[in-house]
Amino acid sequence: MEGSGGSSWSPANPAPLGLAGFAMTTFILSMVNSNLVGVTSTGGAVALAFAYGGAVQLLAGMWEFRAGNTFGAVAFSSYGAFWIAFFLIASGDAGAISAHGLGLFFWAWAIFTAYMTIGALRVSGAVLLVFVLLTITFVLLALGQDGGGSTSLHHAGGYFGIATAIAAWYASAGAVINSTFRKVVVPLYPLNK
Repeated sequence: MEGSGGSSWSPANPAPLGLAGFAMTTFILSMVNSNLVGVTSTGGAVALAFAYGGAVQLLAGMWEFRAGNTFGAVAFSSYGAFWIAFFLIASGDAGAISAHGLGLFFWAWAIFTAYMTIGALRVSGAVLLVFVLLTITFVLLALGQDGGGSTSLHHAGGYFGIATAIAAWYASAGAVINSTFRKVVVPLYPLNK
């Protein structure tokens, strides 16, 4: 497509935006889940869940559809929906949810994330690490809700969530920096060659 200056135009990659929204929202909620900050800090996580984790990731997913990237479209759209659902649960708009119901919610996301991890085997080492850590996070959070709940498993899920957020920030930062400098500054370890 020709722009007004005669140069060719191409759309930006939506993946770094989706990864950034996922990372920040996951980080704040995981700080609470790990018990590193008090539960009264969930307000920031709830607001981010709707705006940055939810709406922005959903938009990134739609832009990935437009770019023809099935993996990115399914991942960002789905995790955008996860964060919107979390917003509804945390704000009480989804009605009361039991520990078992929340455990089932996390188990469903663990299953989804596990098969998306297989798809990540063809993306990059950085994205694969995000999905491996996220699968572990969801399993620990689900186990932490099951059978009367386990605070230690829930906290462990929080720590893995922090690691997941750091890996997602790394992948996002790498994509932004590499695109800006038009060379590999931050290695992302592509797996699709």
